[in-house]
Amino acid sequence: MQEPHYLHHSVRAILNGIANARVPCLSLMNMPPLPYLKRIAGIDPVAVEAAYSDPRVWDRLDSSLVTLCSPDPQARRPANEPANVLAVNLPTNFKAATFASAVHNKILRQLAHDIDAVRLNGNDVPVKLRLHDSLFVPFAKWPMLLTGNYRCVTAGEPVSIREAVGSDLSLSSEIYSAVESIVVRLGGSTDDLVAFDKYVAATEKLVAPSSVARAIAGGAIAVERVDKLVQIIGRHCGITHPTIDRTVATIDAAIARTKIFAA
Repeated sequence: MQEPHYLHHSVRAILNGIANARVPCLSLMNMPPLPYLKRIAGIDPVAVEAAYSDPRVWDRLDSSLVTLCSPDPQARRPANEPANVLAVNLPTNFKAATFASAVHNKILRQLAHDIDAVRLNGNDVPVKLRLHDSLFVPFAKWPMLLTGNYRCVTAGEPVSIREAVGSDLSLSSEIYSAVESIVVRLGGSTDDLVAFDKYVAATEKLVAPSSVARAIAGGAIAVERVDKLVQIIGRHCGITHPTIDRTVATIDAAIARTKIFAA
């Protein structure tokens, strides 16, 4: 699910039930749930609320029971296939941070082990779950999102991730480095991150616009705003980049236009 989906009253009710039951939760979203960010000492949880569709959705969840992974694999639902069939365009790993509790981490390790053992037509699955002690490993997706996915949104038609990144590699490298610096300033390590060259090589396979760009082009007015989240956190850390600001402004303007036309 994506962060705006949690606005639906039925989903809110399910989330509240999970919170009341104190079930440990691993998020696969690009947008970190607010309780996870509360585990990071350098992030002001009140300041970042502006990036969320409704921050109050997350109020009942205990931050110690929420962890996050970097959902690096790129997948899509092929046309004319059942809803539970996915095609993986970029096979890589879900890199999960640990929970606060060793008991809950045992669950993650068991999941990772069981996924490793799965075979489909005699082959292992192309996507694994990998557990990391660092809380910052899931943020490895942020430089990718700000350099590629969100820059697919333009004033006109959306462009592919490959074009967004490859059309100006020098600028893309600057943006990537700026977001990496934000993660490091928060307390992360360069070892938690993915090298820019490796990311650029991966984008050669990403010949379609990002899901967020397609959603906005399709008239969505509520999408995951990791762009705005990183901008807010970066400013708090004293790190900014004009292209990040332009990206946020472009997306704000696109959503505002859609709201006007829908009124």
